[in-house]
Order: sequence, then C-alpha cells, then structure tokens
Amino acid sequence: MSRDARRKLAAPTLAMLPRVADSLSFLYLDVVRIVQDDTGVCAQVETAQGIDRVYIPTAALACVLLGPGTSITQPAMSTLARHGTTVVCVGMGGVRCYAGILPDSLTTAWLEKQVRAWADESSRLDVAVRMYEKRFQTAPPPGTTLAQLRGMEGQRMKALYRMLSDKYRIARFRRNYDPAQWESQDPVNLALSAANACMYGIVHAAVLALGCSPALGFIHSGTQHAFIYDVADLYKARITIPLAFSLNDSPQPERDARVRLREEFRLLKILREVVSDIQSLLDPGVDVGDGESFEDIVHLWDPVSGPMPAGVNYGDEVW
Repeated sequence: MSRDARRKLAAPTLAMLPRVADSLSFLYLDVVRIVQDDTGVCAQVETAQGIDRVYIPTAALACVLLGPGTSITQPAMSTLARHGTTVVCVGMGGVRCYAGILPDSLTTAWLEKQVRAWADESSRLDVAVRMYEKRFQTAPPPGTTLAQLRGMEGQRMKALYRMLSDKYRIARFRRNYDPAQWESQDPVNLALSAANACMYGIVHAAVLALGCSPALGFIHSGTQHAFIYDVADLYKARITIPLAFSLNDSPQPERDARVRLREEFRLLKILREVVSDIQSLLDPGVDVGDGESFEDIVHLWDPVSGPMPAGVNYGDEVW
C-alpha cells in the first residue's frame, strides 16, 4: 500500500466532528444546580411543588454562562467537556472567570499559525492592522504604528459614544466599569458590561474550538484572555454598544441585554463569522469557506519531509 493510501486510512478528519460554526451561541444560567442524569445534562431548581428540570442541549451549545448561585456536578462537567462546550463562570458585577474546556480531537494547525504570526513583531503588527481594517472597514495609512492605531481606535470609539448619546438623548455618557460600585452604575454601562461578558464567552468558545491560545493577543497582552479581547473588539461597535444604548430606559438592563443579544447572535450567525474572521486574520491567504477547514487531526513532525501521517508503522520503510 502506498504512503498516500496509508495516510488516508490512518488520518481521520474533522469533517466527521461537530463544527463550532454550526453551534447555538450561549445559554445563561443562574440559581440552579446542573446535574447529569440518565437522560442528559439538566438544570434543576427547587420550587414549592418539587424540583423542576430543564434539559440542556450540550452538544449544540458553544458555551454555557454560569451566573451567581449555580453549582455543577462532575458528571455534568465531563459531558460538557466531551461535547467541547466552553464553560464561562460569570460573577457578580460582571467579573468573569473563564473555565476553558478543550475537545481532545483538536488539531494544532491554527495554534501554530497563531504562534508564528504572534512571535514576529512585523507579522504581529500586520495582524493588528488587519483587525483595524476589519473593525472599521478602512485601512490605516501605510507605516502606522501600533500606538497610532490605538489612538485612532480611541477617537472612533469616542465619536461612536457621542453619536449614540445624541440618538438616545443621553446628556452625558462615560464608559465606567467598577465592580465595587456595580449597582450605582447607569443602565447603559450595566447593559454594556453584561453584553460584553456574553460576547467574550462566545469568542472564547470559538478560539478554543479552533485550538488557538486565548493568551496570545496581537493588541492586548499580559492576560490569559488577550486574544479574546482582540477578537471581541471586532464586533462591539456593531453589536454590543448600540444594544446597550438602546436599553437606556430598561428597568433590567443586564437581563434584557442577554436576552436581546442571544437573539441577535442567532440571526447574525455570529459563531460562523467569528471562526472565519479568526482564520482570515491569522492566515489571510486561506480559503475559510463556511468555517473550520482542517486536514489531519494528528500528524508527525519531520524537519525534512514536513508533516507525516500518524498511526502508521514506519518499520518497513527504507530511509
């Protein structure tokens, strides 16, 4: 049997696995106990009539947001891990603590592309420029530095805040995130923090599903979620910020932001867009198509021949 034939037999492909781009977006839960029973993973809550159960479609979810008052059992976590569902713990005041779960079937193809682009200063700046272009639909002047990009981005965000303040007749808006004084914040800031937490969860799920590192950011750095913040920034001006301003008169801005955002994610098919954007940012020459595009799940590294198929006995080869 030829080497190519053995490779096709030995190497399963990710086409056989669920794709994150086809997943539902997120599910937010609070004040419930999440358990695994004989049927599946369910959320339980005690009522005067007994225990109510709602079953969770774990295989179809990109991430689960666990709010205050939740608990989860080890068998339920194992099922989420098996299905590649990211778990995001959201605390009071929008403080986030990520618990990333990686499916064991992931390839490192996109992680390797990310590391190569991140490790070189020139290519890292190129990715940052592509992020700016994708975010604002315009190219910065040639030779623009990263510091200049940050300044240009800041000016555009100030202009967006002014425009939305005028639209919704808000006298003065200032972005404020203070977990210590959470309840004293205005509805727009409350809605924006809640919406951004959901956006970070969705992006985190997509990054992990591609096998990339959340820590290797191209604009942000110094945190385990730097790349999450980079990618999430691509969508804030279009999705979360206008949504937050529209909830200026809402009595429950945090809850309304989550509900409205979940519907927008479904209509916009946001996960498919996030996956394609990450791929085009890291490798602008790749044909991303409808989302993930991989060949082998695992291969052997060779400095001369390049990637070699795994699961093959090379004892009979003549070298």
